[in-house]
Amino acid sequence: MANYLSDELGLKPIGSLLIKQAVPASIGILVMSLNILVDTIFVGNWIGSIAIAAINVVLPVSFFIAALGLAIGIGGSSMISRALGAGDHEKALHTFGNQVSLTLLVTITMALLGLYYVDSLIPAFGGKGDIFPLAKIYYVIVLYGIPFLALCMMGNTVIRAEGKPKFAMIAMIIPSIGNLVLDYIFIYIFDWGMHGAAWATTGSYFLCFAYILWYFRSSYSELWLKASNFLLRAPIIKEIGSLGGVTLGRQAATSITYLVMNNILFELGGEAMVAVYAIIGRMLMFALFPVYGVTQGFLPIASYNYGARKFERVKNTIYTAIKYATIMAVLIFVGLMIFPEFITSWFISDNAYMSVQESATNEFVLKNTPAAMRWVFAATPFIALQLIGAAYFQAIGKAIPALLLTLTRQGFFFIPLVLILPLFIGEIGVWISFPIADILATLVTGYYLRKEIRLNLASKV
Repeated sequence: MANYLSDELGLKPIGSLLIKQAVPASIGILVMSLNILVDTIFVGNWIGSIAIAAINVVLPVSFFIAALGLAIGIGGSSMISRALGAGDHEKALHTFGNQVSLTLLVTITMALLGLYYVDSLIPAFGGKGDIFPLAKIYYVIVLYGIPFLALCMMGNTVIRAEGKPKFAMIAMIIPSIGNLVLDYIFIYIFDWGMHGAAWATTGSYFLCFAYILWYFRSSYSELWLKASNFLLRAPIIKEIGSLGGVTLGRQAATSITYLVMNNILFELGGEAMVAVYAIIGRMLMFALFPVYGVTQGFLPIASYNYGARKFERVKNTIYTAIKYATIMAVLIFVGLMIFPEFITSWFISDNAYMSVQESATNEFVLKNTPAAMRWVFAATPFIALQLIGAAYFQAIGKAIPALLLTLTRQGFFFIPLVLILPLFIGEIGVWISFPIADILATLVTGYYLRKEIRLNLASKV
């Protein structure tokens, strides 16, 4: 077998290897999350809190389409890592080529459908009242760049599958910094308002795509594609679909969560309550970046070693990843319990010229967000096991248990809880649904992960 750099995934000590994979992933996720966070702060301070709610309405639609690329990326990258581990470089090439073709075909189709049904999709996701016009402006412009974002998300996972986490990190940093710079230019200097926020986001997708394209045409990549690699092959598409369905199912559940939450909260407190959830949603993306980084770092290591039949290393990778992710989760929990008021204040402008309605909305958000944030993150110390457990089954190619465990938190527990509890206890029922779902999902995942280790991994060592 050729001596590819990805071989180190099966040779180096697990702890140092996980750190090498997880730190760049964490930094990349941090910068991307900071981009979303600071972007929201800019929008809140330079446009208004209603604009924050408008972006929150658009995210589930645009992210779901972009997540098609991520799903194809993660599904195919699991195949690529296992193929490289087994020494089958040709299969890795065919898989990557099929990922590119499939991503373009699916996301362009979905983006066109999303643009056609814009006037019905936005209200369905909570874009009602004063939120609708701003949400429509942002939605239409951002959807133009969504296929490029999907290609970036797909390509990023393939870079990790090659064992090149630093390049993957850079791919996440470029659009984040680009978006913030363009935000400043388009919103603050050019005063384009919501149009400026949308074009800044879309422009950042183009920057990321340019970098991804450069990487795969450079000598740093092992996956130099030929024209024949782009021809769709049924067995490859089937496996990408089954494994990618896990990620797609997760994002579908996330989009449904936004839909349900925005509508429930709009009924409970109008635009202001949707803005509260928008801020908490940004913190859910931002604060957990080290935990997600460990999960991202875990995937290629587990996939490669499972493909190489090094099952003791797979076990050690699981335990080490859970340990590292739990430490990070506890630190995050402590910070969020202590400083929610301070965090909330970042998003709110104190502009003397704002309207009476905007002033009332800001006051409501400042008053209600901290307590809600504490409830939402109350079970954070326990989530590492659930994330790593679901990721493990995806990493080794077991699509059905990976999908079921991925959907456990949001699909099986959270959405039913958030639909039922507010009927009896009002707004507090929305927020306590988060920790209850986290704990229940962790218990279920822990049971199945322990069973898998005992019956399969341990018996093969």
